[in-house]
Amino acid sequence: MKQYPPGRGGSNPLRADRGPMRRALWAACVYLLVGLVWIEFSDQLAEAWFKDARALSEVQTWKGFLFVGVTGFTLFIVMLRQLSKDRLLLLLQTRQRKLMREHERQLTVLLNNLPGMAFRFENDFLGTFLFVSDGCEELTGYSAEELMEPGSLSRLGLIDEVHRLEIAREVADAIRQDERFSVEFPIACKDGREIWVWARGCGLKDDDGSRLLEGIVLDVSDRKALEQELEELATKDSLTGLLNRRELTRVLKEELERAQRYHRSLAVLWIDFDHFKKINDSHGHAAGDLVLSAASRVLENSVRGVDSVGRFGGEEFVVVLPEMGQAEALDTAERLRREVHHNPVILESGDCVSVTISVGVAVYPAHGTSVERLSAEADKAMYQAKMQGRDCVAIAQPIRSIHNEAT
Repeated sequence: MKQYPPGRGGSNPLRADRGPMRRALWAACVYLLVGLVWIEFSDQLAEAWFKDARALSEVQTWKGFLFVGVTGFTLFIVMLRQLSKDRLLLLLQTRQRKLMREHERQLTVLLNNLPGMAFRFENDFLGTFLFVSDGCEELTGYSAEELMEPGSLSRLGLIDEVHRLEIAREVADAIRQDERFSVEFPIACKDGREIWVWARGCGLKDDDGSRLLEGIVLDVSDRKALEQELEELATKDSLTGLLNRRELTRVLKEELERAQRYHRSLAVLWIDFDHFKKINDSHGHAAGDLVLSAASRVLENSVRGVDSVGRFGGEEFVVVLPEMGQAEALDTAERLRREVHHNPVILESGDCVSVTISVGVAVYPAHGTSVERLSAEADKAMYQAKMQGRDCVAIAQPIRSIHNEAT
């Protein structure tokens, strides 16, 4: 609530612009005026009212005492008026201070009970907090005194340089458009933890013209973690942690477009586990899930960082190998087959389960120029590997043979 000084923002009987010097001069002028009037007219009035010389002499004797009484009464009236105004002004100021203290107390209680931190920040080169609520220690681990030291934002390393520049840019854009800013960013707490916070506030000017930022900061780490979890669920297979079918199809489409644009090769490996139904029947579905999880880690750890491994469904897996020709793709497929073959899975029961895979290889552009055709050819090659006795690698037939049949 905005507070107004006496004499502003409403009807005030006091004239706050009358200073002590002016008021003292006013009292002295009243006293001098009464004295001059007395000196000028008292003799004339006495002579007019008292014709007898003896009576006039007595009046002249008492005139000095009467002068003292009149001027004393005048001063009494003047000082009573001045002091009454002073008393009224003091009472008004006392009430205003009491009201301000009550408002400050209510505001302090409100700010200190926020689920985060309220702040006032000097938007300068050093970056200094002018005010922080008590919630700062729970949020960041730093006390209000530590945060309000000059340049604390940089010195304590709360926000890294990259995010500071991004935040400054977004805040400046919001202030330029006369809008409130709203930003999310990570901060480094005193105990070394990193949490995500959401800051909302506005820019304003202080009385001295300096730029300030005011607002609140809330911990949104739980929401961020939930968003990340939901994002992973949308793109990752829940059992193996690899890319799911939809995300892998998107990756394959992007890589194929890149290969077509830059005239590069692209290989697709289609993998299926051999006799997987026997594992489920002999050891249970939980054991089958454990085998898939373990084997998926072997596959993921055996490819390059630019390669993508995903679970297409059931016990079928797909590997996308950018910028890889037929010879390299066959070598990679054979290496993956050996890695899986030589890494049996130990079940919780202690049983050791040997796992083998059949791998089909298709390469752009020799075996197809679309996602659907490459996938289909790699799948066919995988079934060819199954027919060759399993635990082996087969490559798709060149696409030109199909064109020849069509002609």
